[in-house]
Amino acid sequence: MTVERVASAGRVASAGRIEAAEGVSAVDGVEGVQERLRRWRLVLGGEAADGTGQALTGRDAEMDRALSALYGKPDRPRTGRDRAAGLGASAPSVARWLGDIRSYFPSSVVQIMQRDAIDRLGLASLLLEPEMLEAVEADVHLVGTLLSLNKAMPETTKETARAVVRKVVEDLEKRLATRTRATLTGALDRSARISRPRHHDIDWNRTIAANLKHYLPEHRTIVPERLIGYGRAAQSVKKEVILCIDQSGSMAASVVYASVFGAVLASMRTISTRLVVFDTAVADLTDQLDDPVDVLFGTQLGGGTDINRALAYCQSQITRPAETVVVLISDLYEGGIRDEMLKRVAAMKGAGVQFVALLALSDEGAPAYDREHAAALAALGAPAFACTPDLFPEVMAAAIEKRPLPVPESV
Repeated sequence: MTVERVASAGRVASAGRIEAAEGVSAVDGVEGVQERLRRWRLVLGGEAADGTGQALTGRDAEMDRALSALYGKPDRPRTGRDRAAGLGASAPSVARWLGDIRSYFPSSVVQIMQRDAIDRLGLASLLLEPEMLEAVEADVHLVGTLLSLNKAMPETTKETARAVVRKVVEDLEKRLATRTRATLTGALDRSARISRPRHHDIDWNRTIAANLKHYLPEHRTIVPERLIGYGRAAQSVKKEVILCIDQSGSMAASVVYASVFGAVLASMRTISTRLVVFDTAVADLTDQLDDPVDVLFGTQLGGGTDINRALAYCQSQITRPAETVVVLISDLYEGGIRDEMLKRVAAMKGAGVQFVALLALSDEGAPAYDREHAAALAALGAPAFACTPDLFPEVMAAAIEKRPLPVPESV
């Protein structure tokens, strides 16, 4: 068993994902032993001392060669044109390899291997070539990488890059838009209470709570003197939503998701949406919200972070504090004036603004973040937590209705 293969976390993770994606189940007897040896052989890479004694043929051998090209050597510092493993430095060889892995492995595994190729072998620069972009499996992480390369991207590549980004954005909109609109429309309707509701508009929970003193024990019932109902929000009734997005390099996936959600919110007549991105400077991209691809190419991933400056700008745009939701999406590594940042949050909340602090808006799990700043925000009544795209509509609905946010238990 070679130390290099075992140390290759990427290979082990990929092989594990392959098994899960293919739905391989445990079997008993000789067949089960052979299957376990096959799996370990794919994980370990087949060096002389891997201990499996298993030979691979056919499709398994092709899969193994594709894995070996990426995970054949351990991670090591690269100098000059030096590259690990067997992909080489040319776009054609990498493009062929990308085609191979798309034919052998499911999409979820391909995406992992692509990210590993970029991280382990330094292949990001090859994404500047149109042939490469046409061969990759598009996902949120790839979009983040492309956005970070935006300034270095030649004109001949930008059209292909926009097509790749647009495909991912459209897929995300299909997955997220309907549920988001339905959830927030319901929240907007419930936030407009009326005192003379029709029967089907009565909010029974609030009506019962408001009339408990009119309970008649002998009849075991309540005679309500006041009905509370859900109002149907008029088209002119709007909530103001300001998305304030940290565009530092670590927030790439969050920028992608926030841009998509921004476009969805902007499509709702009952919500006025503003989208602000920042590093050490602040850019208002609200006028591009009709096309999230334009928003994404208007960002500039990387650089420093000045949350205080960004919040100062957002604060200046608030005209109806009691009807405004400000969503800060940042890992909270503040490069500006910390105390001023906290004062601005306190001032906005004091004026009636619903302030939401998200450490990330992605499926990537728990992010790295500034715990001291997160604790300071929590002390102001603004708990900071990581949010998945699936949870985001519920978070926004709670903010619109001014009820406690659905903070994940792990926070």
